[in-house]
Amino acid sequence: MRIKEKRLLRGPNLYAANPCLMALVDNVGAKGRGFSARLLELLPALPREAAARLADDALLVDALEPVVMELQRLAGAPGEHGATLPVAGQPERRRVVCGYAIEQVAEESLRTAIALLDAMAHDQAFDLDAAVAELRDVAERHAIGTSTGAVVNAALRRDIPALRLTESANLFQLGWGSRQKRLQATITGATNAIAVGIASDKQLTKALLDGAGVPVPEGDVVTTVEAAQRIARRLGRPVAVKPLDANQGKGVTVDCVGADAVARAFEFARKHGRRVIVEEYLRGRDYRVLVTGGKIAAASWRRPPHVTGDGKSTIRQLVETENRNPARGDGHTNILTRIPLDALADETLARQGHDLDTVLADGVSADLRGNANLSTGGTAEDVTDLLPEETRDICVRAARTIGLDVAGIDIICEDIALPLRAQRGGIIEVNAAPGIRMHQYPSRGTPRDAGDAIVEALFGGCNGRIPLVAVTGTNGKTTTSLLIEHTVRMAGLRTGVTTTSGVYLNGELAYEGDCTGYHSARSVLGAPDVDFAVLETARGGILKRGLAYDRCDVAVVLNVSADHLGLDGIDTIDDLARVKAVVAKRASRAVVLNAEDRYCVKMGAELADGVEIIYFALDAEDPVLLRHVEHGGRGVYLQDSTIVIASGLRHEALVDVHEMPSSLGGRARYNIANAMAAAATLTACGFANHEIADGLRGFVSDSKHNPLRSNLFDVDGVTVVVDYAHNCAAYAAMADMARAMTPGRLVGVVAAPGDRRDADLVDVGRTCAAGFDELVIYETENRGRPAGETATLLARGARLGKIDAEQLQVELDVHRAIRLGLSMCRPGDVLVFGCGSSISELTEALRPTRPDLARRIEATTI
Repeated sequence: MRIKEKRLLRGPNLYAANPCLMALVDNVGAKGRGFSARLLELLPALPREAAARLADDALLVDALEPVVMELQRLAGAPGEHGATLPVAGQPERRRVVCGYAIEQVAEESLRTAIALLDAMAHDQAFDLDAAVAELRDVAERHAIGTSTGAVVNAALRRDIPALRLTESANLFQLGWGSRQKRLQATITGATNAIAVGIASDKQLTKALLDGAGVPVPEGDVVTTVEAAQRIARRLGRPVAVKPLDANQGKGVTVDCVGADAVARAFEFARKHGRRVIVEEYLRGRDYRVLVTGGKIAAASWRRPPHVTGDGKSTIRQLVETENRNPARGDGHTNILTRIPLDALADETLARQGHDLDTVLADGVSADLRGNANLSTGGTAEDVTDLLPEETRDICVRAARTIGLDVAGIDIICEDIALPLRAQRGGIIEVNAAPGIRMHQYPSRGTPRDAGDAIVEALFGGCNGRIPLVAVTGTNGKTTTSLLIEHTVRMAGLRTGVTTTSGVYLNGELAYEGDCTGYHSARSVLGAPDVDFAVLETARGGILKRGLAYDRCDVAVVLNVSADHLGLDGIDTIDDLARVKAVVAKRASRAVVLNAEDRYCVKMGAELADGVEIIYFALDAEDPVLLRHVEHGGRGVYLQDSTIVIASGLRHEALVDVHEMPSSLGGRARYNIANAMAAAATLTACGFANHEIADGLRGFVSDSKHNPLRSNLFDVDGVTVVVDYAHNCAAYAAMADMARAMTPGRLVGVVAAPGDRRDADLVDVGRTCAAGFDELVIYETENRGRPAGETATLLARGARLGKIDAEQLQVELDVHRAIRLGLSMCRPGDVLVFGCGSSISELTEALRPTRPDLARRIEATTI
């Protein structure tokens, strides 16, 4: 098999609502006899529904998707959705779609599956155990840590969106825009950096807690073994020795008695930090109390890693058996951590009179560590309900004294159910990034949703979302998006908008380019100063990466017409409509649809229950719109020259289109339609009619605010219209608008992208011939075609449109083409420059003969 193309669809997409890997795969090679039996023997858990794909007369590629899905499951990162889709006209090519939990595992599983199937096809051996071990290693390296995962999952349960900000680190954004919060492990964006510094300095922490009346053990910081022994002698009691700024129990030794024990403990601590604490050893059990947002979230009794004898096995064997527990693993990705057998384990056992070869009597336990950290193999038992009020108050005061919003308070005492002071217990440490798996998954007792407690402290009852509008369609997306954004900004909200021309934050261009895909949308949703997002969402972005959001408040589908067909498996307008419908189906509040477009109307039947449909139509008598309004629905229509908002029996005049600069005096009917779609969207978002009307009146579609969207320039009495138009529908609309602007002639300087199909380019030429009096055809992005071929196809279509030979010119260079078109014009004529990629194409065309005019036009774009 040969992979022709591979895409990671990270959000809702054409195939599923969840992330998917999509691969275009060619079948190469045949299967030998007995292939199915060999494969099922190797992977006996393959689902029964995959059996038909494994038949000996099926293509090898047909087995790929179920094998990828099974490998992900074996790796511990199963996906939710899989499909194998035929490719029209290519019988041995398949579109393989595999849902995933971890994209790196999905990619590795795809490669592994191809190697596995190739081996099975040729009756060769395949080391499945080694392959799965490698996949599990990939899964562990890229998995979210247990504590981070608990917080993220709690956020998702509360309908708060979660975005992983890097591929490997546990750094997340919870929520969008101005309502977002940052999270790394259990450190939040609200965590005070000074507080983290204090918590990492154990002696400073103790000093501050002591000053706040919180019970802490007596001790001091040392840098030499002699000083450590001197402090131990002064205290006159067993001591604990630990690094000043280490964590996870690293370098800690407890219950040290005598100079030699203190010296050994000091040297062990020095491996993890230059400065060492020697302090009073508090006898009793090790407890961890979690404080979030000034409240007690959970408390656990942490037991050191230990094993219990059976009268037959050595301690080494008991540990090996315990480490095979599926709940134990390396690092923090599992509920528990494997118990290490190292020098510290030997020393801890020796203090109890044991070694690794000791056979413990049945029921007798032995500790493998002096500390109870889960990161070194310890276990935990929930004791939240046992905390006395005094202890609760002390823990909350400790967190507040250090300044932490999320704090792990380590307590040593004989019994957590008794008041802390009465039993000479105390706080030995305050942790700024406490692990919470002990609370989420205790070995005994009631699990506590510590992740949810952290989310509650961060968000309260808010879901972290800002209003989000998604705009799609074939034509008009950018203008509609900017109309919505402009109105929202005029109403006092900070905005972020993605468009074909760039990303704008609060009206200022953040960066230029075609920004209608996944990454641009993520940049707006990640901007902390955005209160309202408007995301132009194009076909290409949906197909290449999926949506950047799980849902939007309002989706807008303006129209669906022929464009980009023959690309990415989208061959018909019906196919294109299914791509646009991905956006419509993600709306949670309302979908704005063009009542005069049958593809848009069809989408209305596919929406989720409870999602409102708001139709718009230029024709006030459109039957779809009328029927919808008669049944109590909302709609927007044009009555004479007035945009009207209808809601059942209530019909309210909004604005006269002649007051809207973008309508070009009422002649640009496509922009009137865009304005109606914007008005419907803003109505769905709760804006008042006067706010909407003010926004529509105030929006100017010029080269500065809406480049390449019907921008008008006067060139020696000739009106030049510069537009992005590049398909049949757009050119027809431009010609209608321009025809209404002049009693004179209409000249078109036109092109189309070269990656369109031959027939589509011919259709564009035919449409332009019908709309313009004279044509100049030039070439822009040929996208793989040889020079001149695109123009030849456009010219062929123009001739089919019955244009006279003297009315048709071909000039491949864009600047010469513009000059040629202008030479055909007289004052009062209109020239439409279509498929423009930049206003500079016009200015550079003018510069050789009219440098003053070129400079004047450039000044209007700044």
